[in-house]
Amino acid sequence: MIKNTQGRIKNYYAENRLFAVRSIIAGVISAALLVLVAGRLFYLQVLKYDYYHTLSQGNRIRTEPIPPSRGLILDRHGVVLAENLPAFQIELVREQVGDAHAVDATLGLLVHIGLLRREEIPNIRRTIFLHKVYESVPVKLQLSEEEMALFAVHRYQFAGVDIRTRLARYYPLGEAAVHAIGYVSAINEQDLKQIDSAEYAGTSLIGKLGVEGAYEEQLHGTPGFKEVLVNAAGRPVEKQGDYTPQLSTRPPIAGKDLILGLDVRVQKVAEDALAGKRGSVVALDPRTGDVIVLASTPGFDPNDFVRGLSVAQYDALQNDIDKPLLNRALRGAYPPGSTVKPLYALAAQIYGIISPLQTQYCGGVFTLPGSSHQYRDDKKHGFLDMRHAISESCDVYFYKVAEKLGIERMAPFMKTFGYGVLTGIDIPGEKPGLYASPEWKRRVFKRPGDQVWFPGETISMGIGQGAITVTPLQQAHFAAEIAESGQIIATPRLVTAMRDPGSNVVKPRKTTLMPPINIATQEQWDVVHDGMVAVTSQPGGTAYASGVGAKYTFAGKTGTAQVFTIKQNESTRAKILDERKRDHSWFIAYAPANDPKIAVSVLVENGGFGASVAAPIARKVLDAYLLGNDVLVDSRKSAANIPAPQSALAPLPINN
Repeated sequence: MIKNTQGRIKNYYAENRLFAVRSIIAGVISAALLVLVAGRLFYLQVLKYDYYHTLSQGNRIRTEPIPPSRGLILDRHGVVLAENLPAFQIELVREQVGDAHAVDATLGLLVHIGLLRREEIPNIRRTIFLHKVYESVPVKLQLSEEEMALFAVHRYQFAGVDIRTRLARYYPLGEAAVHAIGYVSAINEQDLKQIDSAEYAGTSLIGKLGVEGAYEEQLHGTPGFKEVLVNAAGRPVEKQGDYTPQLSTRPPIAGKDLILGLDVRVQKVAEDALAGKRGSVVALDPRTGDVIVLASTPGFDPNDFVRGLSVAQYDALQNDIDKPLLNRALRGAYPPGSTVKPLYALAAQIYGIISPLQTQYCGGVFTLPGSSHQYRDDKKHGFLDMRHAISESCDVYFYKVAEKLGIERMAPFMKTFGYGVLTGIDIPGEKPGLYASPEWKRRVFKRPGDQVWFPGETISMGIGQGAITVTPLQQAHFAAEIAESGQIIATPRLVTAMRDPGSNVVKPRKTTLMPPINIATQEQWDVVHDGMVAVTSQPGGTAYASGVGAKYTFAGKTGTAQVFTIKQNESTRAKILDERKRDHSWFIAYAPANDPKIAVSVLVENGGFGASVAAPIARKVLDAYLLGNDVLVDSRKSAANIPAPQSALAPLPINN
């Protein structure tokens, strides 16, 4: 029965008929589709030939960015500190090179012929793939003539790679003021995450550190573009057959020029005086906060960063024991030593601790009640009043002041003047320094035993030692505050004015003033001023030798900050053989004393006594600024050869 049932179900005729019907339907559909495709091809290739031919020619028009010219940086007298010079660089367009393998092969070939270093490839490759496929990405900056000739010989091997002319940053004075100006270097992966890539199309460099970094937006400018007709190989051509397109162009807008408060003559004096030393000089105009000098040594040539450093070269700078990349003016934090004494003298008057004419005896040592520990002075000063204690820098006198003041009054008083607080200068990287207190110890330390504030800590801070650090910039700012008796407190600034591209109008920036410090009478301030003037003008003053022969009166204060602790049974004049364990040398000053126009701080790391090392440097800086001692600057590096207004070639007027 099963076989009979199967025989009845199977119907070969019906199946053949169904297959034939389906085949006919499929054939009809296929024929209709072919007719449709053929009709569409006829429409596109015959009827619309002229339209699409013209449109295809338009696809050969490439838009190329025109990078803007970076703004100039000039000193207060118009001397050019940063400019732009033509340079050649190798650029790669990924769209024309091919896929990732083709890019790797191209970079490898550039290494093979000696134009790139192998260790550079990972960073270059990342940068290439962070850009859009049609963007031209620099892979080798500032080619020498030999490198250009080498590439020209191998040019046929590189599709999508070519030499282009760009403007490159150039610092005509080399290392001069490098920590103030900063530098530009190649745009890296981190930069690309923070910038608008469209605004940097065609630009390979970006500001790093200093003024170059802080004012990148103003210096950079706005890019333009031009349309270029190219052939199938991507080469620019004038026309394609009979087709000559109408190409448009938008010119770029150059960046603004920046005029700094720096006086490059005085800057050079400071850097020459610091030559061979690790240290810093900062000079300010007390009335405006304009930075006249910002020197940090050793330094480095910023032009090396523009050209591009090898990994080995950068590591050498980074690991140099003298730290040339460190901006000591802003980031070097050191104990201030005796430079704090004038302010403690002011506090002693305000709180009624010791009157200016009241004498204290210095026998060369000081001990706290109930303690055998001796806090020593470098000599026995005998009986001194407040003015002489400042001028002779008597430690014992200020040990007693600190004991009577107490840290509860010292900490808030010193913070009023900015200890432990940023000055607010207009470039990044500043450190706030430190002024410790019991509250600070409770916040920082976890163990209860470490949170205890000991009387000896207060005594040490009375002469600028212990948990108290300042930067050279802060020290210059403190000197400016003292110079103005706390009445004019201007925020330090490097950029004093700007100039629009192509304009002859210099636009001064308004001085930023902080509220005055109205905590002392002028009579109390006069005691401090008298003591600081005596430092440089009276026999017995710690910097008397540096003041001899000065054509102006200047106030100052020496400081010697201990780095290495001397044992109780050793002389305070013990010779420390390890140079890096010797005391830091400080000097702060302002001049002329009766009408301050400049406030300066000098630090020499491990320099020894401030009177013998830092003070003579300050004298040179003051002479150069106030007396105009010439420091020759190559005339080719001045602003006389550029269209600059006369107002840019002289100190800008104060605009409060």
